[in-house]
Amino acid sequence: MFYRPADGHGLPHDPFKAIVAPRPIGWISTLDAAGAANLAPYSFFNGCGDRPPMVMFAQTGAKGPGEPQKDSVSNIRATGEFACNVVGRALTDAMNASSGHYPAGADEFEIAGLEKAPCEVIRAPRVAAAPAVLECRAVRILDDLPAWSPGWRNIIVIGEVVGVHIDERCLKDGLLDVLTYNPVARMGYMDYTAVTDKFALKRPG
Repeated sequence: MFYRPADGHGLPHDPFKAIVAPRPIGWISTLDAAGAANLAPYSFFNGCGDRPPMVMFAQTGAKGPGEPQKDSVSNIRATGEFACNVVGRALTDAMNASSGHYPAGADEFEIAGLEKAPCEVIRAPRVAAAPAVLECRAVRILDDLPAWSPGWRNIIVIGEVVGVHIDERCLKDGLLDVLTYNPVARMGYMDYTAVTDKFALKRPG
């Protein structure tokens, strides 16, 4: 089949997110201007540079009626900082619990039963049980992306990684072994997956 997204797909559910999959999850922790913690997962997330290391995540949609900007983005605008916590397979239920629509100021760490740990470079807390955490300072927030629906906002946040935490149990012979913690990724619809297999390839030449 072929379809133009602007014309619709004619399927029971939009296949776009199932095509762009699996997508790593950026579990973003922030502080608001008053110092209250927030934690939320974003599946439009990835690395976008390595010298210096940078990551990006994207808000799609809105927090709610009359609230076009989600709390993570609001907090990063206020503080310029965020942490990206890796979701290991054992943290799947906690990640899902943190994804609910909660009022501003709600502490998703508490809602999900997660212990906070301090970061080293930024003020935002991190998920103590996360197998890896990237401490980030925002370098750019892109607000002018197209959006089809009134009140809908597509916003990209790019951050420079200024600190890295790795659970040493996940290091094998000096390499980070993702099979030890099975990072969770988002697929289409209501589906997720976890990394349980890997293989290596050598680039030609």
